[in-house]
Amino acid sequence: MQRPLQIVFRNMPPSDAVETHIKEKVEKLELFYSHIIGCNATVEIAGKHQHQGNLFNVRLDITVPGSELVVNRDMHEDMYVALRDAFDAAKRQLEDYGRRQRGETKFHEGELHGNVARIFPDGFGFIETADGREFYFNRDNVVNPDFDKLEVGSAVQFIEETADEGLQAKRVSVGKHHFPG
Repeated sequence: MQRPLQIVFRNMPPSDAVETHIKEKVEKLELFYSHIIGCNATVEIAGKHQHQGNLFNVRLDITVPGSELVVNRDMHEDMYVALRDAFDAAKRQLEDYGRRQRGETKFHEGELHGNVARIFPDGFGFIETADGREFYFNRDNVVNPDFDKLEVGSAVQFIEETADEGLQAKRVSVGKHHFPG
């Protein structure tokens, strides 16, 4: 990395063990994608809840050439689970970013189109297709742009997946896509 890793602890004391864990995770990201310019990691206790104890939030701001990737993982009871999930999501975003940089945007046969019908600040929403079906998606399923930039009415493309809970949208994205001619 061109810039040193920055780690911030909020509402909690700094921890050498957590810092070491984050440094190891960042080193793995660098092995996966060597063009990372900088990374800021923020770990915080969201607040005390009577029944749940401490809940941890993790935010990663990763600077890459020409862009910044942001990952948020909120309200985990286990800080290490929040860190794992955040770094897993960062790896997926870096993988997608690298593919886009190399012009390797993939076409999926099962790709569907729809519009964001409802979106909730808790990190999930619903997409409605032209035939009236609704697909659930969450923050982790959004590839481009970041979840926080989606709006009701945004035209999106996604891959359908059937789960126990019903229809789900995976790899949700907006913008230009290349289709076989």
